Amino acid sequence: MTQSETYRALVVRETPDQRFVRSVENRSIHELPEGDLLIQVQYSSLNYKDALSAVGNRGVTRNYPHTPGIDAAGVVVESRTDDFKPGDEVIVTSYDLGMNTPGGFGRYIRVPSSWAVPMPDTMTPRSAMVYGTAGFTAALSIRHLLKEGLRPGDGDILVTGATGGVGSLAVAILSRLGYDVAAVNGRNDATNFLKGIGARTIVPRDEAVDNGKRPLLKGRWAGVVDAVGGAVLTTALRSAKPYAIVTCCGNVADGDIPMTVYPFILRGVTLVGIDSQNCPMPLRQEIWEKLAKEWGIDGAEELVREMGLDDLDGAITQMLKGKPPGRNVVVLEGE
Repeated sequence: MTQSETYRALVVRETPDQRFVRSVENRSIHELPEGDLLIQVQYSSLNYKDALSAVGNRGVTRNYPHTPGIDAAGVVVESRTDDFKPGDEVIVTSYDLGMNTPGGFGRYIRVPSSWAVPMPDTMTPRSAMVYGTAGFTAALSIRHLLKEGLRPGDGDILVTGATGGVGSLAVAILSRLGYDVAAVNGRNDATNFLKGIGARTIVPRDEAVDNGKRPLLKGRWAGVVDAVGGAVLTTALRSAKPYAIVTCCGNVADGDIPMTVYPFILRGVTLVGIDSQNCPMPLRQEIWEKLAKEWGIDGAEELVREMGLDDLDGAITQMLKGKPPGRNVVVLEGE
């Protein structure tokens, strides 16, 4: 590989009047940052954080021009470490990829070797990106439910943000594992979609938010996988059963959760924060192995839409509007 080679990437640029515009451009490999591994990206996926980066959210990306894409799966082209060799297939998600480091919406990335996970034997770059950060986060959440002893038959598991990436994959994985899943149906009706991926019960969004003053509501949920935060999470905590396990991984609705301590001190509810970005590598590898094997979803293709780099601009706009449900897998082979 010569350093003069170029590759295609989605680039977000800030205009003099402080607008952010997106276009697919030819980039030079020598512009990539230093790192142990040069990886040819074969597949990526579109996540909500990518959409925020693509519209200039400074909490995600500080400097522009920038290539988003917090997920990437592909083949090592160059390696400066004995941990990987050219030809190895790897998964890179989270850390700083796609935030302030050029991400998976380009045909090549260069990253530290400590960010790369060896591809599990039964996975391919494409199947890895069906899950991506969203599936990884969902699986981390579910691991905590199981670790705390929650078993099928213990009661309904509520999944909020169920039409999004994390939520839809959480519904599908929990259903595969035998749990009864109640899925919150968002602003766009997706009842058929949610039933199709395994939801037993559909919870309308207006039922998922209780703005009343009662500190506790009727106990309904043995566990919760929350991906949105705000009043939805507050309501879930107030309506959790005694000793329920509630995981929280997102703030799409709001970063605040105004409430009392009573769910915790009167019902023994446990709230677990999920951080996929800086997850330790041993746990990261454990989760990917589970997704590759016993937690793998039958019929995962129902969740997926494929697209190329040229389709990303429109897909980002749609994601910010909350539609359509499911996962967007980005194909970079041939770019």
